Amino acid sequence: MSDPSHDAEPPRSPLSPSRPAGTGALREALRRARAESAEHGDAVTGLRQADLSRLEILKEALDPVFAAIPPEVDLFDIGLVPGDRPRLFVDMVSFVEMGRDRRLYRFLRDGRNGRVVAAESAEVEPIVQAVTDYVARRMVERERLLASDPEPAAAAAPAPQPVGSGASVPPAGPAAEPQPQRSRLARFVATVLAFIAGGAIGTVVVVALMIAVAKGVLPTAR
Repeated sequence: MSDPSHDAEPPRSPLSPSRPAGTGALREALRRARAESAEHGDAVTGLRQADLSRLEILKEALDPVFAAIPPEVDLFDIGLVPGDRPRLFVDMVSFVEMGRDRRLYRFLRDGRNGRVVAAESAEVEPIVQAVTDYVARRMVERERLLASDPEPAAAAAPAPQPVGSGASVPPAGPAAEPQPQRSRLARFVATVLAFIAGGAIGTVVVVALMIAVAKGVLPTAR
């Protein structure tokens, strides 16, 4: 007779629960998906690096063109910007990027009617020529705008004066102040001061005479 203690199923530990049968398959699927994503990312990164390398070649070919621009012309700021679609910017509204086939240079420009393709080529030279022509046109537009600005009027320009026949016009000078009114005021003030001074002197003389009479210095009338 078998021992019932040996036939009984051992108790399961709560720390090691049973796993579904599909867990291994899911892990394998996740491993494959991650590997495919890494391969795709490597491919995208490789394409982006290839675009950057070709745009670097174009930038080096354009360096002499931008070096010839005068320092006072601040219309252009060439720069290579990496990203999902690397771009070589010429200014704020135009740039060069690679086509979908990763072989064609595409010179694009934003305008009033949207984005247009100004030039497209698999070679560097045609794109360099297109960008050079674009830079020259922008510089001519700037010169026209500067030439159309009116010159500031001279601040010290005298106003035109009407001239009569045979009469000479004296040079303009500072406006004369009204002297007669000031002279009348001065005479009035001088008169008042003289009146006050005369009254004071008369008062002093009268008081002195009264004191002299009182002391008998002067004879009194009999």
